[in-house]
Amino acid sequence: MRLAALLAALRPVLPLVLGLSLGCSLSLLRASWSQGGAEEQCLGAAGRAGPLGGGARPEAADGRTGPGHEDFRPRIVPYYRDPNKPYKKVLRTRYIQTELGFHERLFVAVLTSKATLNTLAVAVNKTVAHHFPRLLYFTGLRSAKVPHGMVLVAHGDERPIWLMYETMHYIHQHFGSDYDWFYIMQDDTYAQAEQVKALVTHLSINQDVYLGRAEEFIGGDEQARYCHGGFGYLISRSLLLKLHPHLDSCRNEILSVRPDEWLGRCIIDFLGITCVSQLQGQHYHTYELAKNTEPEKEEEEEFQAALAVHPVSDVTLMYRLHKHFSRIQLDRAYQEIQDLQMQIRNLTSLTPAGEAGLTWPVGINAPFLPKSRFEVISWDYFTEQHLFSCPDGSPKCELSGASKADVSEIIESALEQLNSRYQPLLRFSKRQLLNGYRRFDPTRGMEYTLDLLLEAVTQKGHSHVLAKRVSLVRPLSKVEIIPMPYVTEATRVQLVLPLTVQDLDFVANFLDMFAMNTLDTHDNALLTLLFIYHPYDAQRVSQVDVFAGVKAMVGELEKRYAEVKIPWISVKTEVPSQVKLMDIVSKKHPVDTLFFLASVWTEINMEFLNRCRMNTISNWQVFFPVHFQEFNPALVYRGEQAASSSTDFLRDGHFDRHSFAEACFYNSDYMTARTKLAADILDRDEVLESMEVFDVFLHYSGLHLFRAVEPGLVQKYALRSCNPRLSEELYHRCVLSNLEGLASRSHLAMALFEQEQANST
Repeated sequence: MRLAALLAALRPVLPLVLGLSLGCSLSLLRASWSQGGAEEQCLGAAGRAGPLGGGARPEAADGRTGPGHEDFRPRIVPYYRDPNKPYKKVLRTRYIQTELGFHERLFVAVLTSKATLNTLAVAVNKTVAHHFPRLLYFTGLRSAKVPHGMVLVAHGDERPIWLMYETMHYIHQHFGSDYDWFYIMQDDTYAQAEQVKALVTHLSINQDVYLGRAEEFIGGDEQARYCHGGFGYLISRSLLLKLHPHLDSCRNEILSVRPDEWLGRCIIDFLGITCVSQLQGQHYHTYELAKNTEPEKEEEEEFQAALAVHPVSDVTLMYRLHKHFSRIQLDRAYQEIQDLQMQIRNLTSLTPAGEAGLTWPVGINAPFLPKSRFEVISWDYFTEQHLFSCPDGSPKCELSGASKADVSEIIESALEQLNSRYQPLLRFSKRQLLNGYRRFDPTRGMEYTLDLLLEAVTQKGHSHVLAKRVSLVRPLSKVEIIPMPYVTEATRVQLVLPLTVQDLDFVANFLDMFAMNTLDTHDNALLTLLFIYHPYDAQRVSQVDVFAGVKAMVGELEKRYAEVKIPWISVKTEVPSQVKLMDIVSKKHPVDTLFFLASVWTEINMEFLNRCRMNTISNWQVFFPVHFQEFNPALVYRGEQAASSSTDFLRDGHFDRHSFAEACFYNSDYMTARTKLAADILDRDEVLESMEVFDVFLHYSGLHLFRAVEPGLVQKYALRSCNPRLSEELYHRCVLSNLEGLASRSHLAMALFEQEQANST
């Protein structure tokens, strides 16, 4: 009985005990097998211990690294400093890509001539040049006028062999260390740029590649091939580096009429590499055009898959080929989109959300879901003539420019989609746009909702008018990096500080911060003060100078820093127009001066000055930073001690988007825009009182206006004095800046709540 009771008690845990015993036994057996296999594998051919881990790098029997892997093994380069040599500061490269030795992928060279430079070469530039990252044109003799937008290299000799020799030498000298692949083509060749770029992404850069349309030499070796120049050919960087030392010998020893044959013979004779049309599973497809060919009627598979087409006899044929192949690529893209959408629909049923998780359009991100009412994205209402959400804040404005083109394109797209869905049963035509709504969703793109009054016509000719609502999305496309000119951080910054009588209480703090952050650090920055006198104060300046205290502080700074001079300019005016003041300063400085137009509440620091230098590019871009404005401490802290700025940086404040007082720009750019403004307003100087420097660049220059928040530009709270004699818009912006700079909504609500409690008691 006792045994039966014991078994009954142990029965629930019996599977656990058996499982543990079986697991321990299998673990011991597996450990013994692993040790036995490792002992056999760890002995090398000479009896030395080899690598243990499966991820270790295989080595040869003599302990050296196996072939083909030396470029991928990480090495630690020990630092050694010669004590006999003086220490020299190491200059790091500006970009990590340069320091790591990365190369750009593809360089394209187009061989042209003086006769075809303004015809076929221009056609190549208009069709495929913008698809390649870098493209240069090489010719023997150049014409008097080079077409716009083309980088041309002239060698001074029209002989074909000499042109090829000089081109290869030039490519090696200027681009041999920057690119992995070099594509050489003629101006009578049409190349599918996207296909060529896709080809080089599938080829290994570790091999010597000579890829193109392989042709036999006339009367030469049957095994040797050269790449036909008319269809273009691809050369790897490693091949170019090996070929360069032999170019002079090839020029002197190899005789040929055709430059492509000469280059092919040079590569074969000195490197032993022949041209191939297929490499690493990639095919270089070409197509030879016959005379009087109609590209639109060519249906051969070889033509459709061609990377390069030759010969292109005239400019019109080049454009027709480009249109035809662009249509083929577009159809392929649409078909690929449809296939991906079908796959997404099929896989959606297997997801946890099921078909309910399928977004519209298929494959596009779902709409943004706001977490509070402050994150709701509002819709803008429009008709075919007017927009009811205007940039200047007015309730209604005329629909024009890009907005009008956008609305017209969306309506045409909606009709096209409706007709493609319902034809041939129904055919729709637009009568009127009843209502239009649009909003920008940062997660997916621009969304539209249209109420259209349509006329539907049946196959029998019966018509009917109906209203239909359609929804459309213009999704965000591929993000592109805009190329920008190179700038440095060594440019001198000229600070310009306008001062009025109302600003006297804040000048001391500005000068202290300027001395600490620029003069003490020897930053390349200068300061010019602009004293703005009221006419009444200007008459009494000999008895009482309202800026005497400021001038005394400037004198103390010049005594403390002997090499520093801080000039000032006195101006008498009742309306301190920013444009008029800048006109005075601009005439007293060179045209290459980089101005930083500051305000008295600005705290200057080196971090911002460097960004001012980097974000301002002469004849290209001006920079208008949005400073961070701290809130009124009396409302935010209400008697409590303010938090440390180092721990709560940029917390109790906001970025003041209503202020355009700070600006970084070059004097030459300002003078150019100011000249256009003067021609527009003639002698109506009163117009300048309603404008700021931002308006001058916005309306009278073709430069990029870079407007961005600047966390390095922090201003303490101060109640600005708004001059009522300025324009209504400038005065309104100043008032809004003061109101929004008081405190946040929560702080204002708490202050009102405490005030009501105090009044009730």
